[in-house]
Amino acid sequence: MAPSGGTPDRMGPLLALASAVCYGIVDFAGGLLSRRTHFAAVTFLGQIGGLLLALAAALLLPADGVRSADLLWGALSGVGSGTAMHCLNRGLSRGAMSVVVPVSAVTGVALSVLCGVLLLGDRPTPLAWVGIAVTVPALWLVAGGDGDGGGGVADGLLASAGVAVQYIALAQADATSGLWPVAAGRVAAVLVLLPGAVRHAGRLRIPPGRCAEALLVGAGAALGLVLYLLAAQRQLLAVAVVLASLYPALPVVLGLALLHEKVTRRQTAGLLGAAVATVLLTLG
Repeated sequence: MAPSGGTPDRMGPLLALASAVCYGIVDFAGGLLSRRTHFAAVTFLGQIGGLLLALAAALLLPADGVRSADLLWGALSGVGSGTAMHCLNRGLSRGAMSVVVPVSAVTGVALSVLCGVLLLGDRPTPLAWVGIAVTVPALWLVAGGDGDGGGGVADGLLASAGVAVQYIALAQADATSGLWPVAAGRVAAVLVLLPGAVRHAGRLRIPPGRCAEALLVGAGAALGLVLYLLAAQRQLLAVAVVLASLYPALPVVLGLALLHEKVTRRQTAGLLGAAVATVLLTLG
């Protein structure tokens, strides 16, 4: 379980940032893939890929003792993951990206931090609090939030609740359980998404190449979750969540570098804010 006081392990922020990098790359690659393949196929096959990676990692990393409670926390985290992915993709399929992504990112961070402080006894340093405060508007700007979009707000809020459940529940698993809580979470996520996969069964038939891409995207997301779990075991939950949630900045940078997309002034300001928040949270 993440520490609630004292001196955190300095590896914690680095692992959380590595998790953000994984999620950022996955977000970018998954977004490109979803333009060519139905989102239900990308989402469901991605969870299968994540399950395969999580199982392999859990078998490779020795666990001192896996309790049923740890697996249940992991499964609850997976329910949050599956719910978040479903709501995000549903919102994105409606063209509400400018609302769904920033609302889910910002509200997910806020809920996780509040739960960490109010329920789990996290006590961030003053420097870390400044970093958290900077992160919220930075994520909104980076993700392109504009406050419009109608029904996209509901999808974003539901996704943010799923994100918060994913992060908070997984952090409750004891370190002695190794990575089995992550594997349990992937099983739960697959089960949560199974009804939607059945409804869209006809659209899940995609070429083998794209199937492999979707599996790799999901494996990358699972790796990001593994890194987050290791970070949460070494750092305050509030700090680990905020650092791991900086992932929306990376697709913007990759879009600029690889797709030659134009970055708005709002996104530039958000990227600068994210950089400042990273420094403050790492030092704090």
